[in-house]
Amino acid sequence: MTKLSEEEINKKLKNLEGWVYNNNAIHTSFQFANFKEAFTVMTRIAFEAEAQQHHPNWGNVYNELEISLTSHDANGVTEKDFKLAKAIEEIVEASA
Repeated sequence: MTKLSEEEINKKLKNLEGWVYNNNAIHTSFQFANFKEAFTVMTRIAFEAEAQQHHPNWGNVYNELEISLTSHDANGVTEKDFKLAKAIEEIVEASA
């Protein structure tokens, strides 16, 4: 995978609401009604991440989920990150 330029990243971020680029990764966070809903979405994302063989850096406190995506082997953001971000968005939207 080829590392994307900052210009390419910012252009692609226009299609992902709530995602930002900093520290060589794209980041977002979501809030859910409770811990169970947050964990349910995390489980769905985990299965998708495993299917894509691309895993997020993430954290969860009660009902909040924070996600960062970067491609370590490319030392930056690649198309793989945007593919997973789009899948994450679809999972979160389906759980709403």
